[in-house]
Amino acid sequence: MVQQRLDRTQIVESAIAFVDAFGLSDLTMRRLGTALEVEAMALYRHISGRADLLEAMVEELIDGLFDDELMTEAAHSWEEYLQRVANATRKLALGHPRIFPLIATQPPAAPWLRPPLRSVRWVEEFLSSLQRFGFSDGEAVAAYKAFTSFLVGALLLQAASLSPDALGEEGEGADESSKTDLAQYPTVQRLQDLLMEDQAQREFDDTLDDLIERIRTSRDK
Repeated sequence: MVQQRLDRTQIVESAIAFVDAFGLSDLTMRRLGTALEVEAMALYRHISGRADLLEAMVEELIDGLFDDELMTEAAHSWEEYLQRVANATRKLALGHPRIFPLIATQPPAAPWLRPPLRSVRWVEEFLSSLQRFGFSDGEAVAAYKAFTSFLVGALLLQAASLSPDALGEEGEGADESSKTDLAQYPTVQRLQDLLMEDQAQREFDDTLDDLIERIRTSRDK
């Protein structure tokens, strides 16, 4: 292979593109080296190993949220701020459905960092932003915990539904589902069309509205 000059950023961005295309289980240092047209050993000058690479991918995507157009404009209320952060994170999850489960489940650097907003930079941004809107220390921390739990719960399933990896090898899960005799389950059979409707955006918005209302109510007590 022809050696080329690499840096850590280029390797991490290439790894993200690789996983978007082929899935997380296919990512190895050797395969990534092949994609970059370098020997795998060349990657180790910048990345200590696969675990370091995975954490760097998570950091790259999470920090990238700050550049989202929803985040570059100042919010005029804490409700608007939560809506902006939530929808920017949703765009990330739907744009990288094969990586978002890693963001949601990879152990953070500290136990008080909660996915998906799992960097110290994000905790500082989130807490300080809410405090500018009058949140107390306790209210801001409680909102961070509730909000991150909402994001993981709401987005992990959406991301999985978009990723072929969620279906198992060669989509075998879908094949087994299609073979199920629904005549044995009359309620499911009758409601199948409703179950198949894609209401993801509306459900996300409604659940976010419910969360905002709960936070508002808790602050009024």
